[in-house]
Amino acid sequence: MRDESRDDFLIFGSPLIEEEEIEEVVQSLRCGWIGTGPKVHRLEEMFGEYKGVAHAMALNSCTAALHLSMVVLGISPGDEVIVPAMTFAATANAVIHAGGVPVFVDCLKDTMNIDPEDLEAKITSRTKAAIIVHFAGRPCQMDTIMDICRRRRIKLVEDCAHAIEAEFAGRKTGTFGDIGCFSFYVTKNIITGEGGMAITNNDEYADKIKVMALHGMSKDAWKRFSDDGYKHYQVVYPGFKYNMMDIQAALGIHQLPRVERYWQRREQIWQRYMEAFADLPAFLPAPVPETMKHSFHLFTLLLDIDRLTIDRDGFLEEMTRRKLGVGVHYLALHLHPYYQQAYGCKPGDFPNAEWISHRTVSLPLSPKLTDQEVERVVSHVRDILTFHEM
Repeated sequence: MRDESRDDFLIFGSPLIEEEEIEEVVQSLRCGWIGTGPKVHRLEEMFGEYKGVAHAMALNSCTAALHLSMVVLGISPGDEVIVPAMTFAATANAVIHAGGVPVFVDCLKDTMNIDPEDLEAKITSRTKAAIIVHFAGRPCQMDTIMDICRRRRIKLVEDCAHAIEAEFAGRKTGTFGDIGCFSFYVTKNIITGEGGMAITNNDEYADKIKVMALHGMSKDAWKRFSDDGYKHYQVVYPGFKYNMMDIQAALGIHQLPRVERYWQRREQIWQRYMEAFADLPAFLPAPVPETMKHSFHLFTLLLDIDRLTIDRDGFLEEMTRRKLGVGVHYLALHLHPYYQQAYGCKPGDFPNAEWISHRTVSLPLSPKLTDQEVERVVSHVRDILTFHEM
């Protein structure tokens, strides 16, 4: 087995940051407007236009967007909200912080997206909403899911943290449900360092999110301190501190226009991985139907551990030793101590999510990667798995 110790560590999810956004950040520092201001407003307008929605509200994270979604939808103590077991903790925690009860649902083994049949089976008289996750950037089965939500009269929130560019049947993710939530975290397809966005076509939801995102004040900060003169505010709700800063939006207003160019590069890398790993003891991502646009946010390789002398964690350790960053998306929520203790979850409850949890590894996938770096990943993955193949 090879050891290229002279190579620099290849950071997982390292973003591509270009000169325009660097200069924009510097300009923000020089002008002194660092907090919520005109650049945040500009990013909101740009993102709303990109998604074709009436309202886009910039926030400090997708987690904030998910939490505010639960609040404005009126989730209260005892209300149940459907949540996929195969997701990041923030999806479930948003429900908990609003006072609701997350009800976990298994995923489909091939796509890792929520299983619509299990979703409907878990709906009770206490179910008020569902949060779906477009996992790794692949859209969920939105026709089926929307039909379920309409028939069962529950609200729908789309967790689009992985899926900025994704489309289902020609319609953009985040525009199907009542509210769509997006992430601009440093590893995402476009970035503001930390940051997120909530989108909706519902005027009432939009107004509430705007107020609740900044202490429950009736006027946001950049309007209060604009050159139009001081404007008094009133606190109309005990709100939160979820606003985005101009210094963050300075990155986003230049990243967003490149979203398709970055997407094309991610697709190239994705296809190279699909080709390079086809003969290995591993399960590749499911094919992408022509009716969908995949965001290619994560490339998740599922190790065929029954054909290997190494387990998933051993593979992660070997990749890290070779200075290659990797990720795990995710350890299913029902396997974490908190959810087991709080909601009585246990191993075996969600077999597909659990099967994935023990095999999944995410490989570097960023428009910043050079062809040489991609081939470095390919070479080492092949080297490790062929060496350990039974």
